[in-house]
Amino acid sequence: MKILIIQTAFLGDVILITPLIKAAKKLFPESVLDVLVIPQTYGVLQHNLYINEILIFDKRKNKILNFLKTLFLLRKRHYDIALLPHSSMTTSFLTFFSHIKTRIGFGRWLSSSLLTHRIPFRKRVHRIEKNLDLLKPFSVEKFDVQTELFPDIYEIESTEHLLSELDPYKKKIALAPGSIWHTKRWLQSYYKKLAQKLVEAGFSIVLVGSPEEKELCERIKPMSDTINVAGKTSVLESATILKNCDLLICNDCGALHLANAMKTDVFAIFGPTIKDFGYYPFRKNDHIFEVELSCRPCGSHGQMKCPLGHHNCMKLIEPEMVFFKIINYLKKSNDFLLINHE
Repeated sequence: MKILIIQTAFLGDVILITPLIKAAKKLFPESVLDVLVIPQTYGVLQHNLYINEILIFDKRKNKILNFLKTLFLLRKRHYDIALLPHSSMTTSFLTFFSHIKTRIGFGRWLSSSLLTHRIPFRKRVHRIEKNLDLLKPFSVEKFDVQTELFPDIYEIESTEHLLSELDPYKKKIALAPGSIWHTKRWLQSYYKKLAQKLVEAGFSIVLVGSPEEKELCERIKPMSDTINVAGKTSVLESATILKNCDLLICNDCGALHLANAMKTDVFAIFGPTIKDFGYYPFRKNDHIFEVELSCRPCGSHGQMKCPLGHHNCMKLIEPEMVFFKIINYLKKSNDFLLINHE
């Protein structure tokens, strides 16, 4: 049995298929299971115990040429089953013309006409559960929803070196202030104020993000007890850093899913997007900051500018609200010691 899972969307989307990968391997333990992703997300699945091979489809560069190259590669491999968590016409064409006999995806949009099995796309459930629905033609078992990543020893050692700059006796709070979509970013001035208050309260700060977010993190960075690792780490190194932090404060972005996969608690700030989209932090101690506004949501991914010009979905979530939630949360730890907090 040869199984192919295709997810050519963003980093967070790829992290959210890791329970599907594990469950498919559990159902078909003797199968060869490959996963097809784009180059930008390849690193997130490295060292995954359940994957035979990670294939790459560079759809953002020379798309037609790379589509044909990928098509011929898939034909040669003679897959029996394709699982398609990403509802994409390109993906549907790819599996259809690859002559994969069983093609399972969601019954939505025109792309579903090329599938052999169309699974209902449930609303108001986490995206992980929707992905696992793709296995319903084979089993009614309820599978584990915990996401997981597999950093190796070298990635672990490199992050230990970066974190060695901080006081080992202080709790570490990670901040991920970035997002591709600007309306999904909590205000820079709010992150800066929160970071300073946390340092004054006795915490160490770890700023994480992509190379493009390095300068944003620098503008937020307090003068002491802080390191900025944005752009300095691979995806799995970033995941390892988050594993070694006590809490992550972030927007609705990829860092949220990295932290969930490493079982680090998440406090996420949701502005233009909402929980009902299914991409929220799902673990017991996670929390979402949001305000009820008639204009929310304004898009499934957010936008580059607020359509109404006020950005109140983020402005009304003030630093003090987030700070006191953090303090109350960490007070529950038996070893918590608040320093210089009035």
